[in-house]
Order: sequence, then structure tokens, then C-alpha cells
Amino acid sequence: MPGVRFDFENAAGRRLSGVLERGVATPQAYVVFAHCFTCDKRSHAAVRISRALADQGFGVLRFDFTGLGESEGEFGAGLSSDVTDVVSAVEAMNAAGHEVQVLVGHSFGGAAVLAAAGQCPTVRAVAVVNAPASAEHVLRHIEGVESSGAGPVPVEIAGRRFELGAGFVADLAQQDQAQRIAHLKRALLILHAPRDEVVGIDNATEIFVAARHPKSFISLDDADHLLSAKADSDYAAAVIAAWAARYLTAPAAAPAVSREAVRVEETGAGKFQVAVQAGPTRFLADEPVDVGGLDSGPSPYDLLGAALGACTAMTCRLYADRKGWPLDKVSVEITHEARTATTKDRFVREIGLEGELDADQTARVLEIAEKCPIHRTLTEGAEVITRARPEPAPTLEATDRGEHYVRMEEACADDDPATPCPEQA
Repeated sequence: MPGVRFDFENAAGRRLSGVLERGVATPQAYVVFAHCFTCDKRSHAAVRISRALADQGFGVLRFDFTGLGESEGEFGAGLSSDVTDVVSAVEAMNAAGHEVQVLVGHSFGGAAVLAAAGQCPTVRAVAVVNAPASAEHVLRHIEGVESSGAGPVPVEIAGRRFELGAGFVADLAQQDQAQRIAHLKRALLILHAPRDEVVGIDNATEIFVAARHPKSFISLDDADHLLSAKADSDYAAAVIAAWAARYLTAPAAAPAVSREAVRVEETGAGKFQVAVQAGPTRFLADEPVDVGGLDSGPSPYDLLGAALGACTAMTCRLYADRKGWPLDKVSVEITHEARTATTKDRFVREIGLEGELDADQTARVLEIAEKCPIHRTLTEGAEVITRARPEPAPTLEATDRGEHYVRMEEACADDDPATPCPEQA
């Protein structure tokens, strides 16, 4: 599955930009990934490790820290700011129904997740990749920052120019990472490259010695600090996935939802974001950023268009198969045009039919598309009954998914396009 946007607000009310990677509809657990110092969610390590973990059955949120990438705010406040952002990311994921059980941090992001874990009750395991043992380690790579005055500090790291906040050095000096590691009370995995020239292997030793069991160390062999080679990031992800599985708990059971109902509830993240459960499938719905949403999922009209497109494709397929026609593939594109003072809402449907259909067969399949159940519901109207949920809801045949399939069959059963389906006659 492609990554979906997952933005959220940090404790300061700033919007942080994230991407949620999922390889399966229902991951075995969720992970928050913290990128390295001055990197962002698009770094090789962030993208490759997140996607490789998704391929292993995890859901992974990678996001930009404050002031980096597409996130709001000013970069350079210190480790405390990054720790707060990690905690906010975990809370936003949990609120969306994606319980975070694993934190993964690369380089300075490793320092952030080690410090944040104690504030995240759902987190059971922490993995760090080429991480420093102390927050102040980063000062070794920033010339002149320790002798700066009270104002912002201009620095250049790996060819990129930044300004660090006036309190950056003071914030780092207040971080007692050794104490945090000793009281982590989570399973810890340390992955480090022995030849890392940015954060030396001695840092891995310090973290390992400070930590209590369960703790593990894995050498990343000849990898560099940024895990530039895809093989190295894939290996790191595979090890993390196998190791973390030992410490996961089964996700809390969601309220039972029958096949005849779709459950939608607010997540608490953003202004509009909701969690949707349709049978065993769960996903987010939202609105675009320009109207106040987080753009973390399809909008209500996207979903309505998807329903029309899906029903159209299924109906065309069912009809062609019944006829034994050479229809190889159906694709449908739906666009929505909002109503105006003088026009109704309009859905424009473009149907692609691949295969060796002749002109008459193509025309007939397009006619059948006009009889798909969702098309008829939209054009002929439907009744909506609203009531408070505590009242038991009677079963309505018209909403039954099995009945929906029957209606598609009926749309395909009669070669006379003018003959309506029985329940819509």
C-alpha cells in the first residue's frame, strides 16, 4: 500500500507533517520512526526502514520534527523539542486507533526515542540505529556553537545551513541520557555500524552498558552512518521486525461491527479526522489541509466516488464474465463537481475497458454500468433514517452486502437495459 499523509499537532499547537506506511490493512503493531539530526522524513534511512517494516507487517509513522521538512515551527530548540514531538506523534497515532508499541530512532532521533519512551505507556520496545549515547554528542559536529552568545547560531551541517536556537546548548546539557537508559523499562535493541565515522561504535557500548535487560546489540557490519545502501536499511528493518515481534501485545479488540454496518468515530487528531471500520477493514477519512483537515485519508466525497467506481467495475466484470466476453481489465475514474445555485452535484465517470471487445460489446458493458446499484441509489434517491445509536437498529435488507451483490447480478441478468431491478421497479 502507498503511504498516506498523517499530520498532527505537537504540544505547542504546531502542525507536524507525517507519512503512515502500511503494507497490510491491519498491521500487527504500529511504530513511530524518528529521523536523524537535520534530516527529515524523506531521508533514505527513514523511508527505506519504514517501508521495509511495513512489508514485514507493521504500520510505521515517519514524520518531520519541528521546523524540518514540511513541519511548522523553528528548528534548533534542542532535544527537548524532539522528545515532545515523538510523544505527540505517539499520542496522535493512539488517538487514531493505531496503538504504538515500538519506537525506532536513527542517530539523534535515537536519542529522542530513548528519552521519549518513558512518557509513552503503550510503547513496549525501543530500537536505535547509529545513535549517540549522550545528547551533547551532536556538538562535536557543530563548530563554534559552544562559544556562541545569546542569539541564534548559524551552522552548516553536511552542506546544509541552519540556525540553532539560543537555548540549544543549554538544553542539551540538561539531558541525562544515561539515567533515562538505565530506567527505560522497555526492551532495547541497539544497531550500530562499527565503521560509523559520525557516531562512533563506542556510543553503542555506552548505551548497552547503561541499559538493563532485555537488551540486544546487532552490528551493521560495513554500513555508513546514514545507511545509504538499501541493503543495510532493509537488513536493519528485518532485524527490528523479528526482534520486536517477541515483545508485542495483541491489539485491543475493536467494538464488534457487523457486515451490515459501517462504524465511523472521531480520532481526536486534527479537526475532521475519523476512523472508519467496514467489516474487518479499517482506515482513516479526513478533509484536505486547505479546508482545515490533515489530508490523512479520503474525504467523504472521495469515499462516495470510490463506492460508485468500485460498484461500476464489479458490475461490468460480473456481466462480461457471464457473457464470456474477452474483458481483461476494468478501470474507473470518478470526479465530483459540487452543486451550485443552479446545478445538482455531478459525478463524472470514465470507464476503461481493456481487452478485445468489439464495438457492440463495449457499448453493452457501458449500458450495464448505468444499472450498477450505487449508480441507481445516487440517481434515484435513498431514504436516510437518523436515530440515537443506543436504540437497537433493525436489520435493513437494502444495506446488506449480500443483497448488494444480488442487485449487481440482477443488473447483469436482463439484456434489456430498460428493465429495472425488481427492488427498484
